[in-house]
Amino acid sequence: MSRPPKSVRRFSLAMSGLVLAVGMLFLWGFNFTLEATNTMQFCTSCHSMETNFEEYKASLHYKNASGIQATCADCHVPKPLGPKLLAKVIAAKDVFHEVVGTIDTPEKLEARRWYMANLVWERMEANDSRECRSCHAFENMDLSEQGRSARSRHAAAEDKGQTCIECHRGLVHYEPDPPDETVAVSAD
Repeated sequence: MSRPPKSVRRFSLAMSGLVLAVGMLFLWGFNFTLEATNTMQFCTSCHSMETNFEEYKASLHYKNASGIQATCADCHVPKPLGPKLLAKVIAAKDVFHEVVGTIDTPEKLEARRWYMANLVWERMEANDSRECRSCHAFENMDLSEQGRSARSRHAAAEDKGQTCIECHRGLVHYEPDPPDETVAVSAD
Protein backbone atom coordinates (compact mmCIF):
# COMPACT_ATOMS: atom_id res chain seq x y z
CA MET A 1 0.00 0.00 0.00
CA SER A 2 1.41 3.35 -0.96
CA ARG A 3 1.53 6.38 1.30
CA PRO A 4 -0.63 9.40 0.44
CA PRO A 5 1.21 12.38 -1.01
CA LYS A 6 2.92 14.73 1.41
CA SER A 7 0.40 17.51 0.70
CA VAL A 8 -2.51 15.25 1.65
CA ARG A 9 -0.82 14.29 4.91
CA ARG A 10 -0.19 17.97 5.74
CA PHE A 11 -3.79 18.84 4.93
CA SER A 12 -5.05 15.98 7.12
CA LEU A 13 -2.77 17.06 9.96
CA ALA A 14 -3.89 20.69 9.60
CA MET A 15 -7.56 19.67 9.57
CA SER A 16 -7.07 17.47 12.63
CA GLY A 17 -5.43 20.39 14.43
CA LEU A 18 -8.24 22.72 13.38
CA VAL A 19 -10.92 20.28 14.55
CA LEU A 20 -9.09 19.87 17.88
CA ALA A 21 -8.77 23.64 18.33
CA VAL A 22 -12.43 24.27 17.47
CA GLY A 23 -13.48 21.46 19.81
CA MET A 24 -11.40 22.88 22.65
CA LEU A 25 -12.79 26.36 22.00
CA PHE A 26 -16.35 24.98 22.02
CA LEU A 27 -15.76 23.13 25.32
CA TRP A 28 -14.20 26.24 26.88
CA GLY A 29 -17.17 28.36 25.75
CA PHE A 30 -19.66 25.77 26.94
CA ASN A 31 -18.00 25.52 30.37
CA PHE A 32 -17.72 29.32 30.59
CA THR A 33 -21.46 29.65 29.88
CA LEU A 34 -22.36 27.00 32.47
CA GLU A 35 -20.25 28.73 35.11
CA ALA A 36 -21.49 32.25 34.21
CA THR A 37 -25.10 31.14 34.54
CA ASN A 38 -24.36 29.71 38.01
CA THR A 39 -23.46 33.06 39.54
CA MET A 40 -25.70 34.86 42.00
CA GLN A 41 -25.50 37.98 39.81
CA PHE A 42 -26.92 36.07 36.84
CA CYS A 43 -29.57 34.24 38.85
CA THR A 44 -30.93 37.43 40.38
CA SER A 45 -30.74 39.55 37.22
CA CYS A 46 -34.35 38.81 36.20
CA HIS A 47 -36.92 41.22 37.57
CA SER A 48 -39.04 38.37 38.94
CA MET A 49 -36.12 37.03 41.00
CA GLU A 50 -35.96 40.19 43.14
CA THR A 51 -38.63 38.74 45.43
CA ASN A 52 -36.73 35.45 45.78
CA PHE A 53 -33.46 37.31 46.33
CA GLU A 54 -34.94 39.36 49.19
CA GLU A 55 -36.22 36.18 50.85
CA TYR A 56 -32.84 34.54 50.41
CA LYS A 57 -31.05 37.54 51.99
CA ALA A 58 -33.18 37.05 55.12
CA SER A 59 -32.12 33.38 55.42
CA LEU A 60 -29.20 31.66 57.11
CA HIS A 61 -28.03 30.45 53.70
CA TYR A 62 -27.13 34.09 52.92
CA LYS A 63 -25.69 35.28 56.23
CA ASN A 64 -24.80 33.19 59.28
CA ALA A 65 -22.35 32.89 62.16
CA SER A 66 -19.96 30.65 60.22
CA GLY A 67 -19.75 33.00 57.23
CA ILE A 68 -20.53 30.24 54.76
CA GLN A 69 -22.91 31.29 52.01
CA ALA A 70 -24.91 28.93 49.86
CA THR A 71 -25.69 30.61 46.55
CA CYS A 72 -28.61 30.01 44.18
CA ALA A 73 -26.61 27.44 42.21
CA ASP A 74 -25.56 25.55 45.34
CA CYS A 75 -29.21 24.74 46.06
CA HIS A 76 -30.75 24.69 42.60
CA VAL A 77 -28.05 23.35 40.25
CA PRO A 78 -26.70 19.79 40.62
CA LYS A 79 -22.93 19.24 40.55
CA PRO A 80 -22.84 16.20 38.18
CA LEU A 81 -22.81 17.24 34.51
CA GLY A 82 -25.86 15.28 33.30
CA PRO A 83 -28.25 16.50 36.00
CA LYS A 84 -26.71 19.98 35.71
CA LEU A 85 -27.50 20.15 31.99
CA LEU A 86 -31.04 18.93 32.64
CA ALA A 87 -31.49 21.60 35.33
CA LYS A 88 -30.30 24.27 32.90
CA VAL A 89 -32.79 23.13 30.25
CA ILE A 90 -35.60 23.12 32.82
CA ALA A 91 -34.54 26.57 34.09
CA ALA A 92 -34.91 27.93 30.58
CA LYS A 93 -38.67 27.76 31.09
CA ASP A 94 -38.36 30.31 33.91
CA VAL A 95 -36.54 32.66 31.56
CA PHE A 96 -39.29 32.06 29.00
CA HIS A 97 -41.98 32.91 31.56
CA GLU A 98 -40.09 36.05 32.54
CA VAL A 99 -39.83 37.17 28.91
CA VAL A 100 -43.47 36.46 28.01
CA GLY A 101 -44.70 38.13 31.20
CA THR A 102 -46.10 35.15 33.12
CA ILE A 103 -44.02 35.91 36.24
CA ASP A 104 -42.71 39.43 35.56
CA THR A 105 -44.42 41.11 38.53
CA PRO A 106 -44.52 40.15 42.21
CA GLU A 107 -48.26 39.51 41.91
CA LYS A 108 -47.86 37.19 38.92
CA LEU A 109 -44.99 35.39 40.64
CA GLU A 110 -47.13 34.86 43.74
CA ALA A 111 -49.95 33.50 41.59
CA ARG A 112 -47.57 30.80 40.18
CA ARG A 113 -45.51 30.32 43.33
CA TRP A 114 -47.35 27.24 44.66
CA TYR A 115 -47.01 25.50 41.30
CA MET A 116 -43.33 26.42 40.92
CA ALA A 117 -42.47 25.46 44.52
CA ASN A 118 -44.10 22.06 44.10
CA LEU A 119 -42.00 21.37 41.01
CA VAL A 120 -38.84 22.06 43.03
CA TRP A 121 -40.03 20.04 46.03
CA GLU A 122 -40.95 17.06 43.85
CA ARG A 123 -37.53 17.18 42.16
CA MET A 124 -35.78 17.40 45.54
CA GLU A 125 -37.75 14.48 46.95
CA ALA A 126 -37.02 12.42 43.82
CA ASN A 127 -33.26 13.03 44.05
CA ASP A 128 -33.07 12.59 47.87
CA SER A 129 -32.38 16.32 48.36
CA ARG A 130 -29.07 15.87 46.52
CA GLU A 131 -28.14 19.56 46.49
CA CYS A 132 -28.92 19.95 50.22
CA ARG A 133 -26.81 16.91 51.02
CA SER A 134 -23.78 18.32 49.25
CA CYS A 135 -23.46 20.40 52.46
CA HIS A 136 -25.83 18.75 54.96
CA ALA A 137 -25.16 15.02 55.09
CA PHE A 138 -26.57 13.01 58.00
CA GLU A 139 -23.24 11.22 58.46
CA ASN A 140 -21.46 14.57 58.88
CA MET A 141 -23.91 15.97 61.44
CA ASP A 142 -22.81 16.14 65.05
CA LEU A 143 -26.21 15.47 66.57
CA SER A 144 -24.86 16.12 70.08
CA GLU A 145 -24.34 19.77 69.08
CA GLN A 146 -27.95 20.17 67.95
CA GLY A 147 -30.91 21.11 70.10
CA ARG A 148 -33.00 18.27 71.54
CA SER A 149 -35.78 18.61 68.97
CA ALA A 150 -33.44 18.83 65.95
CA ARG A 151 -31.34 15.94 67.27
CA SER A 152 -34.33 13.61 67.62
CA ARG A 153 -35.92 14.70 64.34
CA HIS A 154 -32.68 14.31 62.35
CA ALA A 155 -32.05 10.87 63.86
CA ALA A 156 -35.62 9.79 63.05
CA ALA A 157 -35.40 11.25 59.51
CA GLU A 158 -32.19 9.32 58.87
CA ASP A 159 -33.76 6.09 60.18
CA LYS A 160 -36.84 6.61 57.98
CA GLY A 161 -34.79 7.59 54.92
CA GLN A 162 -36.49 10.96 54.65
CA THR A 163 -35.26 13.71 52.36
CA CYS A 164 -34.33 17.17 53.64
CA ILE A 165 -37.17 18.90 51.81
CA GLU A 166 -39.82 16.80 53.56
CA CYS A 167 -39.23 18.83 56.74
CA HIS A 168 -37.44 21.94 55.53
CA ARG A 169 -39.86 23.59 53.09
CA GLY A 170 -39.92 27.35 53.40
CA LEU A 171 -36.44 27.47 54.89
CA VAL A 172 -34.91 29.93 52.43
CA HIS A 173 -37.86 31.05 50.33
CA TYR A 174 -41.20 31.64 51.95
CA GLU A 175 -43.44 28.61 51.75
CA PRO A 176 -46.40 29.55 49.59
CA ASP A 177 -49.95 28.95 50.64
CA PRO A 178 -51.81 26.32 48.64
CA PRO A 179 -54.18 27.82 46.11
CA ASP A 180 -57.71 28.50 47.27
CA GLU A 181 -59.87 25.66 45.93
CA THR A 182 -62.70 28.02 44.98
CA VAL A 183 -60.32 30.23 43.01
CA ALA A 184 -58.69 27.23 41.34
CA VAL A 185 -62.06 25.80 40.29
CA SER A 186 -63.34 29.13 38.94
CA ALA A 187 -60.08 29.75 37.05
CA ASP A 188 -60.49 26.55 34.99
